[in-house]
Amino acid sequence: MESSFLHRQSARERANDSTFSGFLLLGFSNRPQLETPLFVLILIVYFLSFLGNGTIILLSWMDPRLHTPMYFFLSNLSFMDLCLTTCTVPQTLANLQGRVKTITYGGCVTQLFIALGLGGVECVLLAVMAYDRYAAVCRPLHYLAIVHPQLCLWLVLTAWFTGFGNSVLQTALTMILPLCGRNQLDHFFCEVPVMLKLSCADTSINQAELFTVSVFFLVVPLSLILLSYGHITRAVLKIKSAQGRQKAFGTCGSHLMVVVIFFGTLISMYLQPPSSYSQDVNKSIALFYTLVTPLLNPLIYTLRNKEVKGALRRLLRVTMDSRRS
Repeated sequence: MESSFLHRQSARERANDSTFSGFLLLGFSNRPQLETPLFVLILIVYFLSFLGNGTIILLSWMDPRLHTPMYFFLSNLSFMDLCLTTCTVPQTLANLQGRVKTITYGGCVTQLFIALGLGGVECVLLAVMAYDRYAAVCRPLHYLAIVHPQLCLWLVLTAWFTGFGNSVLQTALTMILPLCGRNQLDHFFCEVPVMLKLSCADTSINQAELFTVSVFFLVVPLSLILLSYGHITRAVLKIKSAQGRQKAFGTCGSHLMVVVIFFGTLISMYLQPPSSYSQDVNKSIALFYTLVTPLLNPLIYTLRNKEVKGALRRLLRVTMDSRRS
C-alpha cells in the first residue's frame, strides 16, 4: 500500500511540479580533462559506424545479388545499430561539449524505451543470424527451403516485437518509481540500472524482474548461438580442404568475437551485482556496447566479404558512369 502510494505521489509530483525539468546527466563530468578527447573519439566512431552500416543497408537494397536471407538479416542488424547509436550518441556529444548536461523527462523516457527495445532486438537477431549460418553450413542442399522469405520476415518481426514488447514493460516499471526529488543520473544516457539507483523506494522486485528478463534476452540467445556454432564447427572439420577449413574458421571466429563482445558487455551490466564495478567502469562498458559494437558489426560481418566488395564496386561504377553521361 505504501509503495503504491509513493508511486502515485511521485507521478503526481512530476506532472504538477513545473520546476521538474528533467534529469542531470553527470556523464564524465568528474573527469573534465577527458571530455574533449572523448567528444572527438565518439564523433569519429559514430561517423564511421553510420557510414559502414548505411553502406550495408544501401547495398543490400540496391544489389539484386545480395537479396538473400543472410543480407536481409544483416541489413536489419545495420538498421538497428544505426538507430541505437543515434538514440544515445547525439545526446552524449551535446553533453560533453555543453555546460548544461541535462535531458528532459520525456527525452529520458524516449531514450530508455528505444535503447532497451533495440538492445533486445539485437540479442534475438544475433541468435536468428546464427541459425541462418547453421542452416547454410550444415544443411546447404535444403538451405533455401529451410530459410525461405516468409520465415525470414517472421523471424525479424519476432525479434522487433519481442525487443520492444519487453521495452514497454521495463520502461513503465522503471519510470513509475518515486524519485523524491532526485534527478542526477551518474551516466551519459538513461538506462534501467542507473534509474533504479535513483529511486527512493524499494527496488528489489524491479531488480529481480530485470534479472529474469536479462536471462531470457542474454543467456538464452547466447546459448543458442554457441550451440549453432558448435554444429557449424563439426561440419567445418569434415571439410577436406585445409584452405576451406581455414576460411570457414576465420569467418566463424570473427562472428563469434562480435557475439562475445556484445553479450559479454551486456551480461556484465545486467547480470552482475550492482556493486561489482565502479560507476566509471559501468559507463565505459555502456559506451562500448552502444558505440563500438555497432562499428564492429559491419566490419566483421560484411565489409570483408567478396560479395559486398563486388556490390560496392558495381555501385561505384554505375555512379561514375551516370555522372559521365
